[in-house]
Amino acid sequence: MDNKRDELLDMPEWLSKSDKYIPQSDKDTFVNKSILSLLKIISRIKAQDTGKTTKHKVNVTLKVAFTFIHLVLLSISRSFIFVTIIIVYLLLILSIMEADKIVKILKISLSMALFTFVVMLPAAYWGNSYSCIMITSKTFATITEVGILTHSTKWSSITSALKRFFVPDIFILVLDITIKYIVMLGEFTLTMLYALKLRSIGKNRSKNASLSGVAGTMFIKSKEMAEDMYHAMECRGFTGEYHIYSKSKFTIMDFVFIIINVGVISVFLYFERN
Repeated sequence: MDNKRDELLDMPEWLSKSDKYIPQSDKDTFVNKSILSLLKIISRIKAQDTGKTTKHKVNVTLKVAFTFIHLVLLSISRSFIFVTIIIVYLLLILSIMEADKIVKILKISLSMALFTFVVMLPAAYWGNSYSCIMITSKTFATITEVGILTHSTKWSSITSALKRFFVPDIFILVLDITIKYIVMLGEFTLTMLYALKLRSIGKNRSKNASLSGVAGTMFIKSKEMAEDMYHAMECRGFTGEYHIYSKSKFTIMDFVFIIINVGVISVFLYFERN
């Protein structure tokens, strides 16, 4: 009996050794950058859709309409003076906005203008410097104009304004659903990337397989969400038509905004005739 007890008490040698496992370090820069980029996109969309409205706000329909008119006038204008006036007008509007929004808008506008200037440098070298300056100025004004609209207006208000201009419902549906699904799928992707990062111990030699697994799961999830949304819309009787229930009211700021933009159009006509 004692011999059997001694045999049971004898443990293998590998069980008596201390375990000092040190996993190899691995680079997860791609995962970290993906997480940060997704967080930036989702935060921008959420901040834009839940932004604070100013006290003296302008009617969204007027903002969308005159933004489109300004873009058309900028694209067909041949007067550098008119483009300069538009840039000054946009900078005045930027000066009354919040500091963080000013930085975001100017960061994108200046970077795109610089890129356009670099692309147009060969034309300036061969003597066509006017086109280089003109196209660069138009790019800066166009990006700034669109940035002001997107950073000062909610997505839901923009889709409502598009409906007032008789834009097809299918276009509004695609735009609205795309924005919402970017947020939903982005949050789902974040959870998967967090799980991948937490479960990756040591050096992962098959990063491509892990990322392809995330992409495949995302595809299946998006397909399931699309089917669920279709069945939900079908059960609720959605026929693909958008209706506007809120009535827009004109204020003093709306009339001031109309007068200013009529003046901009008059300046365009004056300089294009001369």
